Amino acid sequence: MIKFCVKLVQRWLPEPFIFAIVLTFVAALIAMIVCSQTPLEVIDHWGGGVWNLLAFAMQMSLVLVCGSALAAAPAVRSGITALARLPKTPAAAIALVTVVSSLACWLNWGFGLIVGVVFAKELARQLKGVDYRLLIASAYSGFVVWHAGLSGSIPLTMATPGEALSKATNGALTSPIPISRTLLDPHNLVMVLLVIVVITIANTLMHPRHDVVTVDPSLLDDEAQPISRPTNPTPAQRAEHSPILSWLIALMGLAYLVVILGFRGGNFDLGSVILLFLTIGLLLHRTPLAYVKAFSKAASGASGIILQFPFYAGIMGIITGIGASGVSLGTVLSNACIDISTPLTYPLLTFLCAAILNLFVPSGGGHWAIQAPIMFTAGANLGVDPALTGTAIAWGDAWTNLIQPFWALPALAIARLNAKDIMGYCLIDLLLTGIVICVGLLIWAA
Repeated sequence: MIKFCVKLVQRWLPEPFIFAIVLTFVAALIAMIVCSQTPLEVIDHWGGGVWNLLAFAMQMSLVLVCGSALAAAPAVRSGITALARLPKTPAAAIALVTVVSSLACWLNWGFGLIVGVVFAKELARQLKGVDYRLLIASAYSGFVVWHAGLSGSIPLTMATPGEALSKATNGALTSPIPISRTLLDPHNLVMVLLVIVVITIANTLMHPRHDVVTVDPSLLDDEAQPISRPTNPTPAQRAEHSPILSWLIALMGLAYLVVILGFRGGNFDLGSVILLFLTIGLLLHRTPLAYVKAFSKAASGASGIILQFPFYAGIMGIITGIGASGVSLGTVLSNACIDISTPLTYPLLTFLCAAILNLFVPSGGGHWAIQAPIMFTAGANLGVDPALTGTAIAWGDAWTNLIQPFWALPALAIARLNAKDIMGYCLIDLLLTGIVICVGLLIWAA
């Protein structure tokens, strides 16, 4: 089964950019057939949506670059190296990287994406005989729990008071739902725990006994070159090599995070994660020039994100665009789920609907915009707890990321692998975790 999935993906899964182009044409064709939209309408929706995720694309690029620069700091690298010495067998290494990545993604998805793959690369350096492709796949597999974790965008949006909540849900939610009923609900926490246990066991068992694909040493060659200080520095060179400027600006950033987020109750969002990566990276690299070098080296890995985000924004435009027929493709998909639902099956079908939609719109914010006006209203009519409806959408958004290469781009850029190298293993994780999530949602709804 493992070899079949790996060979299937390696044969049929194209480069992620090709995947995005194919999905664009698939979404366009379905919109024309199902929603009776003309080719001109579809093109108009696509072109109108292409630039709608520019801010988010910049955030994702900075998550990758600032996280990679932080991981390259001597102090961080020493800590990761020490932790990587703990496992003594390939199976132990696979298990450890899965658990570390999962817990990190549950705390914050941006942090987890970077930490998991950086730790996996260090394990590959320290331990001989471990399958590198499976190691990176295990690091990425932990991402499946992100939307059920503390940075889950939909549960956090549901917990935020204000008129926007009622407007986004067509009046179905008039008051916020605390995370104690979503992210921290015992049902959700048990599902997270079981998913982590399942992928840890599955990833460990998938390690081959023979034909191990070890790492090419050139893929691990990312050691920072020492920066020499000039003998007779100019004033400009003194500033470049002085830690004072780095410390002052970093302390300003940390002060903002402490005051605004700690004392004024602000949200620790993606921007906060980036600022935290940036400030700590400046501190640990000590000098401005050292940080500039590390940042510049990491920036090349963001090319895939910069290229593909406009195309997925365009697909989102097709999914949400309303033509002369008066309906959008997202509405049709959501209504199809509603039409066959009962109070017991509604959360499960909502999860599956979100999972399908995620292949075309791999964005939590995109899911909220498409599904919130429809699914919460329908759930209320069926008597389904809105906390469960929102959690089901969140799990669906995260689940199919295991086979949607878009969110793997940061990990693949750091690991220097292609999507087809890891997605065969992730397909196994998708099937196993899908069973756990479906059963968990049915028990929650009962």
